[in-house]
Amino acid sequence: MNTLNTAVREARAQRVAVTEDSLVVDLVDGRSVSVPLVWYPRLLNGTSGERNNWRLVADGEGIHWPDLDEDLSVESIVMGRASGESQASLKRWLESRQAAPRSQVKIQSPVDTRRATHGPTDLTRLHSHAA
Repeated sequence: MNTLNTAVREARAQRVAVTEDSLVVDLVDGRSVSVPLVWYPRLLNGTSGERNNWRLVADGEGIHWPDLDEDLSVESIVMGRASGESQASLKRWLESRQAAPRSQVKIQSPVDTRRATHGPTDLTRLHSHAA
């Protein structure tokens, strides 16, 4: 078994920060991983409060944002995989946010994640958003 593959599969988060344009995950082994927020449209379209309301799941194997109904695996983040959510699912989610506007919700144009350079997020152990 490849040591790099093992290090990726065993990656665990301990802290998360979401800026206006990046998702930064600090791992328990001392590494920090930063990826573009545009890869995760639900985070991109969330408010600062919604982005900062996260919790670690599965002993740090994943991150859950309850206000955004978003779940990401740390393995996928480390591997540089963008969201695998379908455009239809994202559209329904964006429409539901517009139908029930929140005081600070700022809707941005959906991003076609299929054009990202990496494949879909592997959420085999976490909730995924299917079409």
